[in-house]
Amino acid sequence: MPIPLHLSTTMNTTTMNTKLHCLLCLLLTASLVLAEDSKQDIKKPKEAMTAATPPTIFSNYKDLKWSKILPDLGENSPEICILRIDPKTQATSLMIRTPKGIHVRKHWHSANETHTVILGTQVFACEGERIEQGPGSFNFMPAKMLHEAWLPAGALVFITVDGAWDVNWVEGPPTVADLTK
Repeated sequence: MPIPLHLSTTMNTTTMNTKLHCLLCLLLTASLVLAEDSKQDIKKPKEAMTAATPPTIFSNYKDLKWSKILPDLGENSPEICILRIDPKTQATSLMIRTPKGIHVRKHWHSANETHTVILGTQVFACEGERIEQGPGSFNFMPAKMLHEAWLPAGALVFITVDGAWDVNWVEGPPTVADLTK
């Protein structure tokens, strides 16, 4: 027996309202679950960062620890400050400063190297070319690139290498004879 038209509309509206009500309840429940998960996720990155990422480092120049690179030169020795070493790759960030001008004899590094000049006009030489670079200047030298430099008194340079820091002297390290005014 067919359902009268006025009852059919009522039933369809009721069925539709029930379905909408169920859908809204389902969406509300899902959104509450997602909201609770997102609260936990806000906490997770900090926990994950401590286990997976290295700590943040802030170093003020006045607090840096400097070491003599060439102790035989005493107070005239350039000084080095290792800022950071990546525990996985050994990539190193460092600075070198010079209390007295010096010719840094021919040498090379096992890793790719960059120099960013902070203070002083420095001269770099490699592959038969010499280039003068002042504050803010940058250069990149591939691993094992033979090079030398002339740094004035009061120079400061920021250096990175993408592996462990090393210096391989071709004709020995600088001596008193390599000091300049």
